[in-house]
Amino acid sequence: MNQILKGQVTEQLQALPYERSDDRQGQRNGYRPRNMKTRVGPLKLQIPRVRSGRFSTGMFGRYQRREQALVLAMMEMVLNGVSTRKVRRITGCLCGTEFSKSTVSELCKNLDPLVRD
Repeated sequence: MNQILKGQVTEQLQALPYERSDDRQGQRNGYRPRNMKTRVGPLKLQIPRVRSGRFSTGMFGRYQRREQALVLAMMEMVLNGVSTRKVRRITGCLCGTEFSKSTVSELCKNLDPLVRD
């Protein structure tokens, strides 16, 4: 994923690192470390920083720290009657990442309107 992020910043800036070009759209300004929880375990990402402007990627949302598929799987477990504490233990065993029972409850609040309908 870090290689994809490097490719995306190169595409967005229209220049390779240290390349002098008239088409260049900005300057690289290092990286920002971020942790993301996924189905395969936690990932340590290096999000590129851009000096003039803002780097944006389509791989995940701006403040997203969890993979969407993992969130949907946790919500489906709760819908099928698994308790929030058991969801925490299951994600800990399968993904190496535990979520608090309150985090699972907050994620499932998005389901309330759908269940009412």
